[in-house]
Amino acid sequence: MDFSHNAKTQDYLARLKAFMAEHIEPVEEQVYAEMHELNPTGDWTQWKMHPIMEPLKQKAKEAGLWNLFLPDSELAEGLTTLEYAPLAEQMGRCLFASEILNCSAPDTGNMEVLYHFGNEEQKKTWLTPLLNGEIRSVFGMTEPDVASSDATNMAATIEADGDELVINGKKWWSTGLGHPNAKITIFMGLSNPENDKHSQHSMVIVPLDTPGIEIKRMLSAYGDYDAPSGHGEMHFTNVRVPKENLIMGMGKGFAIAQGRLGPGRIHHCMRAIGGAEKSLELAMKRSLSRTAFGKPLFKLGGNSERVAEARMAIDQARLLTLYAAWKIDNVGVKHAMTEISAIKVVVPKMLEQVVDLAIQLHGGAGMCEDFPLARYAAAARALRLADGPDEVHKGMVSRLELKKYKQ
Repeated sequence: MDFSHNAKTQDYLARLKAFMAEHIEPVEEQVYAEMHELNPTGDWTQWKMHPIMEPLKQKAKEAGLWNLFLPDSELAEGLTTLEYAPLAEQMGRCLFASEILNCSAPDTGNMEVLYHFGNEEQKKTWLTPLLNGEIRSVFGMTEPDVASSDATNMAATIEADGDELVINGKKWWSTGLGHPNAKITIFMGLSNPENDKHSQHSMVIVPLDTPGIEIKRMLSAYGDYDAPSGHGEMHFTNVRVPKENLIMGMGKGFAIAQGRLGPGRIHHCMRAIGGAEKSLELAMKRSLSRTAFGKPLFKLGGNSERVAEARMAIDQARLLTLYAAWKIDNVGVKHAMTEISAIKVVVPKMLEQVVDLAIQLHGGAGMCEDFPLARYAAAARALRLADGPDEVHKGMVSRLELKKYKQ
C-alpha cells in the first residue's frame, strides 16, 4: 500500500497549487469581504455571485483544472479517488476554491449520481450542464420534522400517478439552494413503504421552478448565511414531474445514496484537512510574530505542545482518509464502510481542534473576518452533522467490528 503521489497526481497538484497562488490566494480576502457587501441579508432572492467567480472558472477550464473529481477521462480528467484526494486537500485551503474548479458539494455528489445511475436522457439534460458549470444543484434529503440522523425516517413522499410522480414534504439544510444558478434538486423521498426499510425510498430530479415548490428561507449557521450558496428549507406541495425524472427505479434511493456518499466523504474530509493545514500555518505565523510577557506566543502556555498535537492529528487524519480512498478504488465502497465512517468522525473533530488552537493564538482577530478561522470553525462543526452525525458513524464502525467476532 503506497500513498505517495504518482506522476499524474504530482502534475495536477503542482498545476493546482500554481493556479491557486496566482489566481485565488491574491483575491481571497477581497472576495470574502465583498461577498458580505453583495449579500448583506438572508434574502436569497437578492443574492449575487462575486463578479470575479465566472472569469476564474473560465481560467480553471483553460488550465485543465475542471471537474477533477470525476473518474472519467472523456468527461473529466479521469482521476481516481486516491489521485483526487490531495487535490481536494489543496482546494480546502480556500473555502470557495472548489466552486471555481467545479468541484464543490453538493454538485459533485449529484453529478456522480447522474453519471453512475442516470439514464442517457437525464445525463444529456442535467449532467452535461452541471459538468459545464452552466447550472448548480441541490440535494434534498434532511427533513425538519423527523430525526434525520436515521435516514429511514424520511417522511416526504414520492407517489406515481399515471405518467407523473407527485412529490410532497419538507426538506431543509439543502446546501446551495440560495445560489443564483441553482436549477434542480435531487429529491429523496418515501415511495415504497411496503418494502424493507432500505428499499422504501427513491430519488427523483426536480427542477426548482416546478409549481408547488416553495423556498421558505435560508438557514444561518453560526450567524452566517453562507451567501450566495446558502443552506435552505423548501416545501413541496403536490409537485408533479414526469416519471422520466426518476433515477434508476422506485425503491433504489438508498442504493444510490451509498454510492454517492462514499467518494463524497473523501472529498469533504480532504478539504477539511486542507483547512486544518491552512489553520496551522496561520497559527505558526502568528505565534512566531507576536510576543507577550517577553516571549513569542509559541513559547507560552503549552502552545508548542499543542502545535505538536495538531501536526500529529492532521497527519493521522490524512493517512486514514487516504486509506479510505485507496479502499474505495481497489475494493469498492461496500468494503470500505468502516474507513468511510471513521474519517467522517475523525477529520471534522481534528479540524475543530486545530482551528481552536489557531483562534486562541490569534485572540480576538481569530473570531472576526480578518482571518478565515471563524469560517473554518463553523464548517468543522457543521461537518460533524452533515452526511450523518458522529454517533451514526461510530455505530456503523461498531457494528462492522462486531460482525468480525459473531459466530
